[in-house]
Amino acid sequence: MIRSMYSGVSGMKGFQTKLDVIGNNIANVNTIGFKSSRILFSDILSQTVNGATTPAEGEQAGVNPKQVGLGVSVSAIQTIHTSGSAQTTNVGTDLRIDGDGFFVVQATPGESEMLLTRNGSFMVDANNQLVTQDGYFVLDAGGDIITLPEETTSFSISQDGSVMVTTADGTEALTQIGVARVANPSGLEKVGGSKYRLTGNADIAETIEDLLTFPGDEEAGTGVVIAGQLEMSNVELTDEFTEMIVAQRGFQANSRIITTSDSILEEVVNLKR
Repeated sequence: MIRSMYSGVSGMKGFQTKLDVIGNNIANVNTIGFKSSRILFSDILSQTVNGATTPAEGEQAGVNPKQVGLGVSVSAIQTIHTSGSAQTTNVGTDLRIDGDGFFVVQATPGESEMLLTRNGSFMVDANNQLVTQDGYFVLDAGGDIITLPEETTSFSISQDGSVMVTTADGTEALTQIGVARVANPSGLEKVGGSKYRLTGNADIAETIEDLLTFPGDEEAGTGVVIAGQLEMSNVELTDEFTEMIVAQRGFQANSRIITTSDSILEEVVNLKR
């Protein structure tokens, strides 16, 4: 009975965490570049009552082990890096990666760490620098900030990330947008603002700078850049609400285990009366 109560508690904790994950997914259903998460469960180490015996022909029969499970635990919370739907904005500084790459941004060039993002909602600040909406610098394929010449009259960004600048002297390519692709995107660490930090399980490269390349790099498989579009969240509300129902019923079932075990314990305590 005591084991069943602890199993019920572990189940309630697990489904509460599942609800937390689902709630975060639903809250970010309209967040640009957001990637949903899912939770995976695994059973806790079982308590062995009797071990298995090996059969011996004509002498001894084999017996299966007797084990009692001790509950459930959260084995992983995995980020799903499938592509979100494309939203056309017709804004030249809005970029979407059609592929597996990430944009590379940095808070302070040359000093702070580089971060990855799929949020391509960029703008040009007062110093003609290409930055994110929260003030991070967008880096080019060489790891430098992208600054438009003062005499620029217009500019555009092509699929290979080339920033084409038009001045009184004509049109020329200024630089290329920097992108990076990691071997295991689920191994990236979320740091907020739809940004990710490189970890040892995301890629064997020591720094993001080692992964920097340009859009359309076939060897790296980064994909191409589409200007005038944004990648929206990949959250599917139908799936999330279905999983919410499952989590709610699972939580209720585990709470029933606790109340039932409590009722049995009450009967045991009252045996002496």
